[in-house]
Amino acid sequence: MQYNREIYVNLPVADLDRSITFFKALGFEFNEDFTDDKCACLIIGEKSYVMLLPPSIYGGFIPGKSIADAAVTSEVLVAVSTPSREAVDTMIADAIAAGGSEYRETADHGWAYYRAFQDLDDHIWEAMAIDESLLPAEMKEKGS
Repeated sequence: MQYNREIYVNLPVADLDRSITFFKALGFEFNEDFTDDKCACLIIGEKSYVMLLPPSIYGGFIPGKSIADAAVTSEVLVAVSTPSREAVDTMIADAIAAGGSEYRETADHGWAYYRAFQDLDDHIWEAMAIDESLLPAEMKEKGS
């Protein structure tokens, strides 16, 4: 029997309540079983989560190391799929409206559409839409 793994990406956040409000404005939900005044479990998808942790909690997971300053160092790029290009654009617009900022220019490869934003703590998030029906032939051949 194959084990179906879960993934938890841990991110330090300066203000937990502010971060929860930000991600709710983007349409994300939280797993209330793992959300309290010390941390928040952001649901990305089935078995995929991001734990938002204040530095005092995050630091406990990395003894002997310092927490990266996301304003000057990229420690992780979180990429989230969406069902359409419109959903990508909506996520970016919602991020900006909630206090985030667009990170880089749009990447449009026809079959893949990407945009990125920085959250309130300068972590980079990428929203992407992939249309497999438009994959180039050489990519389809690799997948078969």
